[in-house]
Amino acid sequence: MTTPSLTMIVLAGVLVACGTYLVLERTLTRIVIGLSLMAHGVNVLLLASGGPAGRPALLDGTDPASMSDPLPQAMMLTAIVIGLGTTAFGMALAYRSWRLTGHDEVIDDVEDRRLARRTAKKRIDETVTEQVTGTEDAGIDYDAEAVEHGEEKS
Repeated sequence: MTTPSLTMIVLAGVLVACGTYLVLERTLTRIVIGLSLMAHGVNVLLLASGGPAGRPALLDGTDPASMSDPLPQAMMLTAIVIGLGTTAFGMALAYRSWRLTGHDEVIDDVEDRRLARRTAKKRIDETVTEQVTGTEDAGIDYDAEAVEHGEEKS
């Protein structure tokens, strides 16, 4: 068995790296292009892992040692179909976003912001409670609600 070409492995790595960079962007068209580049990178990697070209499998009683491995070819065909479906779905999302908002930039989710604010408020409340618990020995009585509004309880 021969080792895959270094050029093919580097090409697959560059395609996956460029695809990853584009997927991290905020516009849907770049995300779709990035997913396509990643799919092509994986296809090149599968092609490189298939080994050298050989005779077709199960044809005219060919010697098994000279046959090419059909598994990477089947996996590559499956990856192409899945990549096509993902690309079509991403393009439909980008088109729908463009029709509704006039751009295809991914906006922050309102519920995510709400959860982030709630978590931050909870952390602040816990910090205030820890600070208040530490100052009770000094004879100062604090109300957590009053501390949040900047008032001191007498």
